[in-house]
Amino acid sequence: MLIKSQLIADTSKQLSHLPEKDIVLAINSIIEQMSDVMCHGGRIEIRGVGSFCLHFRPPRKAHNPKTGEKLVTNPKHAVHFKPGKELREQVNQNRHLPIQDMTDSDDGED
Repeated sequence: MLIKSQLIADTSKQLSHLPEKDIVLAINSIIEQMSDVMCHGGRIEIRGVGSFCLHFRPPRKAHNPKTGEKLVTNPKHAVHFKPGKELREQVNQNRHLPIQDMTDSDDGED
């Protein structure tokens, strides 16, 4: 996981000729612009990385697991990220962790 403060620190190291306050300003500005576009129903596409768009989540029947009370959730929009081809390929090439096959039963049960 990468948090914003780590992004700022890493970017500051890579761009050591820039003051950190300028990097903070730039990152905050990018995040603010992305948020504004998404809040107005827009779509964001970053070539080689992927795209962000809104998906509508209609109301659905649910229940409170603690009380068993039945309820209906409110409709909402959720941000959806779809990675681009280049990012997917890069992630798959650099993946060092073995992918476990969910059909294997290596948990000791036979």
